[in-house]
Amino acid sequence: MACCSDRKADHNHEHASGIFGEKTEFIFAVLSGVFLLAGFLLSYFEVVSENIAIGIYLSSYLFGGYYTLKEAIHEISHGRFEIDFLMLVAAVGAAFLGKWAEGALLLFLFSLGHSLEHMAMEKARKSIESLTNLSPKTALKKKGTDFVEVAISELQLGDIIRIKPNSNISADGVVVQGESSVNQAPITGESIPVDKFAVPDPEKRYDEENIPEKSRVFAGTINGNNSLDVRVIRKAKDSTLNRLITMVQEAQDKKSPTQLLTDKFEKYYVPAILILIVLLNFAFLVVDETWSDSFYRSMAALVAASPCALAISTPSAVLSGIARAAKGGVLIKGGKPLEDLGGLTALAFDKTGTLTEGKPKLTDFILLNGLAEEEVLNKVIALESSSNHPLAKAIVRDGKQRLNGSETIPDVTSSEAVQGKGIVGKLQESSIKIGNFELFEDSNPVPEDLKQRVIDLQKEGKTVMLASVNEKFSAIIGLMDVPRKAAKPTLLQLKKVGIRKMIMLTGDNQQVANAVASEIGLTDAYGSLLPEEKVEKIRQLKKEESKIAMLGDGVNDAPAMANSTVGIAMGAAGSDVALETADIALMADKLEILPFAIALSRKARRIIRQNLWISLGVVALLLPATIFGWANIGIAVVFHEGSTLVVVLNALRLLGFKNRFHLK
Repeated sequence: MACCSDRKADHNHEHASGIFGEKTEFIFAVLSGVFLLAGFLLSYFEVVSENIAIGIYLSSYLFGGYYTLKEAIHEISHGRFEIDFLMLVAAVGAAFLGKWAEGALLLFLFSLGHSLEHMAMEKARKSIESLTNLSPKTALKKKGTDFVEVAISELQLGDIIRIKPNSNISADGVVVQGESSVNQAPITGESIPVDKFAVPDPEKRYDEENIPEKSRVFAGTINGNNSLDVRVIRKAKDSTLNRLITMVQEAQDKKSPTQLLTDKFEKYYVPAILILIVLLNFAFLVVDETWSDSFYRSMAALVAASPCALAISTPSAVLSGIARAAKGGVLIKGGKPLEDLGGLTALAFDKTGTLTEGKPKLTDFILLNGLAEEEVLNKVIALESSSNHPLAKAIVRDGKQRLNGSETIPDVTSSEAVQGKGIVGKLQESSIKIGNFELFEDSNPVPEDLKQRVIDLQKEGKTVMLASVNEKFSAIIGLMDVPRKAAKPTLLQLKKVGIRKMIMLTGDNQQVANAVASEIGLTDAYGSLLPEEKVEKIRQLKKEESKIAMLGDGVNDAPAMANSTVGIAMGAAGSDVALETADIALMADKLEILPFAIALSRKARRIIRQNLWISLGVVALLLPATIFGWANIGIAVVFHEGSTLVVVLNALRLLGFKNRFHLK
């Protein structure tokens, strides 16, 4: 049976079609049942001769055994004897003993279970394969002033393509003209379309790392109501969608710890059962019965002991779990990370860009000398506009928002950056200084009370500067890489799904680490860590908690991820390094997807355990029942096929797993 070996999956897919199309196997099984019922009724009421009844049962054998025989021949030709062959032996054995009805029942239920199992598993596979249908086969490529249709395989880096309204985007690229909303759910799992705009300088060749998120688009995502012109930055074979499809398909073949355990169990179990079946054929030597009774008993035991439900219990759940995760924007690279994620009790986070927004923001602008805020802020923005420092850019950006365009920024006469201290300059009649204590040491020492105010802000994890106008302290400026809005509610959700320890590992100083940790509700925070110190901290925590995940961007945190139980990368869409490094990749740059991924994994682990209990429980009850003659082949087949279908359908529940963790 297909369920008993992963390597047979492709062959099963091939033979699933026939004269009735994809449903041929199922229709053959139904016809087998029809002939079985006809043969039973005609024999019971003695309407026809025994030979005609046997002919009708043979028709049931033909339809019920066709695919089973085909599978058995395929396996034998490869030197393998598996359950399909053994089921045929049991059916032929029943016919040999004159038990035509029971043999036909065996093949009918076996073929029916076979076909329904294939249909159920195909549903899970199609959920994954649907990814391949997202990318269009052609694109509108710009040639001169016109756009012509070409195959996406012909697209080269730098080509300009036009994306029509309400159509799938053909390639990874950067928007150079137009604006529209794009549904990125097929790649990132985001439920709300994202607005996309053209880059400020369409002629500039942007490095992938420098493309603004609002201008980057992915193959397979769906354009909104307006046209977009996009410059191709990746060939079709290298697109994020293609890499995602490849990795999801590869993940199906990576076995989970439970699957490896069941494989090991089967390695010893199957030979032991075969020996038992042979011995049962000689039961007539010690029990008062005929050899035919012993042979029948051994055939019933053979059906009862077949480990089909056990073999399919884990792969079906893993396949369904990976498919559902991919639909939700989470790439899980195989059964091991799927199971491990559900067993976590501790999470380690990088700070910058993971728990925080990854860019400094102007959080405080405190006036000191009674001047109007607009007047002082105007001068500060003017001076900082002459600097390329990231903190200066943050002051200019957020300061202008604070002014709301109400003031005209004056021109700077002169400016000079003072390394490690700040910046000084002149505009109109004013001299301006912005920086730390050291900048003012020589000419204008900072009073103790003002120093204390600055220190108090620094204890909150902020970078703090003073601004003076004409040698008078005019403002305290505080900046901070602020936590993501979703960070605090996400951590609360993680506690609800059973994560009891959440820590932060960061290269920033301990004060900053403590400030962020207390604001969003982390258990612990460790600051001033070098990459190798992060690794050491992960190893230490692993000893304490046994299983720990590291969540980061997949670049700087790669060593720490590699040493954790599960490495999780955020914002992996478009990032080769993140996709390659992590065991699990959150395709969108959204922390709030994490509780869904963990809850899905927990559900998958529960279903795998349930399936194991069902499959082993049925064998444990049925095998003694057939050995002691309490159950015949018919009962054994019903329970055998029933348990196989139950574990498959139980696993398919994962495809309908609801994401209850959407954060507003």
